Amino acid sequence: MKSYKKGLLAEINVTPLVDVMLVLLIIFMITAPMLSTGLEVDLPETKAGKVEKQNPFVITLDASGRIFIGKKELSLKSLKKWLQQAKKAGLVREINLKADRRCPYGTVAKVLAEIQAAGFSEIGLLTRPES
Repeated sequence: MKSYKKGLLAEINVTPLVDVMLVLLIIFMITAPMLSTGLEVDLPETKAGKVEKQNPFVITLDASGRIFIGKKELSLKSLKKWLQQAKKAGLVREINLKADRRCPYGTVAKVLAEIQAAGFSEIGLLTRPES
């Protein structure tokens, strides 16, 4: 506080606050696009309509049947536990499954069963439009 002839004057120095906020803004601008990218897989082609723009949770299966959430690989056993924890925390409401066309059907069925066992009923299957 500065002392003046007429009394005390309280001032708040906001410069450090602005500096921190700008650094956080830059960090989020750089990391946000990295969070939404997943693995590239060869999706099957269908005549299904285009999905409305939403932000569902995407689980990816590659051609060999490995399971990924973002770029993190999970086992089939740990998938259910991970999804239950995410649901409890309120992070996930709806799930989209993005499976490579060469992924064995049995693996896709097992992953779907684990997603349903974790308590999710809204599951979408991602495909590419037919050319």
